[in-house]
Amino acid sequence: MTKGAVLAQLMAQGQVEGGDLVTLRAIAEEAGELGASRALARLGLDDAGAAKDMAELRELLGAWRDAKRSAWKAVLGWAARIGGALLLAALATRYGFSDWIK
Repeated sequence: MTKGAVLAQLMAQGQVEGGDLVTLRAIAEEAGELGASRALARLGLDDAGAAKDMAELRELLGAWRDAKRSAWKAVLGWAARIGGALLLAALATRYGFSDWIK
């Protein structure tokens, strides 16, 4: 029996019996599973290799985050080095370092 058929049967049962708590819970559970199955099918993740695909996507996303973090650290490191070099150059100019070299 397909999930859609189970849901239709539960809806009919709920209409006939007046919708007791167990039937309503079963309807909600079947509707949720059917919706999730449809969403996964639309995304192309309803086959046997979907778990492997998702693991690879998570690994790729983790690698992207690591690369982005490393790039920001490198940019900040270079900015600090350039700032330090500019500060030293300004101090050398201010205190006449060019006169010391002569």
